[in-house]
Amino acid sequence: MTPAPVTLLAADLAAEQKSAEVTDWAARIGWLVGLALFVALIYWLMREGWKWRGTLQGDLPELPSAPDDLGAARLTMSGRYHGSTTAGQWLDRIVAHGLGTRSLVELTLTDAGLDVVRPGATDFFIPVGALREAVLGKGIAGKVLTEGGLLIVTWEHGDRLIDSGFRSDRAAEHNEWVDVINSMINKKTETEGAR
Repeated sequence: MTPAPVTLLAADLAAEQKSAEVTDWAARIGWLVGLALFVALIYWLMREGWKWRGTLQGDLPELPSAPDDLGAARLTMSGRYHGSTTAGQWLDRIVAHGLGTRSLVELTLTDAGLDVVRPGATDFFIPVGALREAVLGKGIAGKVLTEGGLLIVTWEHGDRLIDSGFRSDRAAEHNEWVDVINSMINKKTETEGAR
């Protein structure tokens, strides 16, 4: 004996009329709180790592400040400062004395050196005697740009060689900066060699 179609239809309707499952708000809130604590822990660990790196680089001397009389500007540029690293090691960021802080920048190159003015971050000055090289690059301190999109200035501070990366608002200026800085370095080297 087979059940009547009406009975089957009634059984199907009864199976479909289950009530919607009740949301377990306590479990959801628990997961959200757990996720928020996990994100806060990761942020705290990153911050502590940044501070530890600064402690390890504590032997870096204070950054020089610009002299009162810089002289006439040879070149000026506005753009972004992308950070400083140990020379030749584009991922070894230097964070001591605010060198790891990315910021806007106003660069002025004079016969005295390179004046780096950073609103909201520590300004510094690179004397012409500390300049070692200027090249075009594509990456520094974890920031990667197009080939030649970054002006990288190598300079000596204390007993370290440092690469500092700058990007102009007008990237076409980079070539002129490289030429002028390198000619200043070569001229200084020739002058010292003649003594």
